[in-house]
Amino acid sequence: MKTIAVIGGGITGVTTAYALAKRGFAVTVYEQHRYPAMETSFANGGQLSASNAEAWNHWSTILKGIKWMLKNDAPLLVSPKPSWHKLSWFAGFVAAIPQYRANTIATARLAVAAREHLFAWAAEEGIDFDLRREGILHIHRDKADFEHAAEVSKLLALGGLARRAVTPAEMRAIEPTLAGSYYGGHYTESDSSGDIHKFCSGLARAAERRGVQFRFDQQVRGVASVGGRARIDALHDGRSDSASYDGVVVCAGTASRALAASLGDRVNVYPVKGYSITVDLADAVSRAAAPKVSLVDDATKLVASRLGEGRLRVAGTAEFNGYNRDIRADRIRPLVAWVEQCFPGVGTRSVVPWAGLRPMMPDLVPRVGRGKAPGVFYNTGHGHLGWTLSAATAELIADVVRQTLDAAAPSVAVTRALPA
Repeated sequence: MKTIAVIGGGITGVTTAYALAKRGFAVTVYEQHRYPAMETSFANGGQLSASNAEAWNHWSTILKGIKWMLKNDAPLLVSPKPSWHKLSWFAGFVAAIPQYRANTIATARLAVAAREHLFAWAAEEGIDFDLRREGILHIHRDKADFEHAAEVSKLLALGGLARRAVTPAEMRAIEPTLAGSYYGGHYTESDSSGDIHKFCSGLARAAERRGVQFRFDQQVRGVASVGGRARIDALHDGRSDSASYDGVVVCAGTASRALAASLGDRVNVYPVKGYSITVDLADAVSRAAAPKVSLVDDATKLVASRLGEGRLRVAGTAEFNGYNRDIRADRIRPLVAWVEQCFPGVGTRSVVPWAGLRPMMPDLVPRVGRGKAPGVFYNTGHGHLGWTLSAATAELIADVVRQTLDAAAPSVAVTRALPA
């Protein structure tokens, strides 16, 4: 039986481990925390949103970033402090603008495929994660926003996703609790929402039942390819440990860049910080006033998802500020204000703030494939669509690992995740 190490116990690491275990590999997961899904997979927006597959690589994004640079509560905030990492990432972002159309279509196609795997796994393993298959409603406050979304819908359709325009009256019928005045919306019936942390934790338990070993509290200090095998050097409770495997899959989120560099690969992941709040729907009035359909507000770049009966998750914003994990009050305040504006009957006495670092590639395409060194593989860089794409990229990398190790094929450069 071939042995594989997976570095990272977030959503991409756990789905990768599960997919590899189903193919008969002996899998060991290295995770720096005591439990799985404790960083970016802990409290995201809760959406499985193929309808959010639009690539960010557009000149309008650049213009908004410049306009908002000095506005602390802006949806997109770029710290003016320079770094080579940030500059090289933005250079790659601009270089990818010509691929905006192709990447949007291909990402939608991958997201549609991912949901089928994810739903099947959850059903097979009996995972309860507050799943709501009631669609996602994009809300637009002006004509320009609505018309841009209409053009995006054409690209999504080419990727196999149906999304329809809706009038303000139809928006009220879809989500009666939504307050405010809107130009129109777009509704994707096939999208869904749920709790990523509950799903990831449940799938990790399912993976353990299939023989996956999780090594928690492990600080990976080094990864090397030695004699065609992967060697992992880790620190646990102050003690060093080294182990060798037939292969390693790097699913380490924002840490993937440094690990890849040590292996001779360039995986230019940047940590794009996002914020969320979890609103406790503590009384009957709040529960009745909270939305049941998941929403995306394109103007504010916020999303909202109902998690069970008692929680409302609101998340969004993009902050380019390096590896800073601080939860800033001026970034949380707009999320609370959004709830109070759009759902005025929801009480906001009990709100839990959170921030996480999305591992994002410049072209917004995850890196899934082989590295230069034998036995080295990557499944990382999913950005804001980590949960949405994870099941599909896990299946892709598991097939690549199996084919490579079975055939003892020579290594090649890192490949794209997206099918042509």
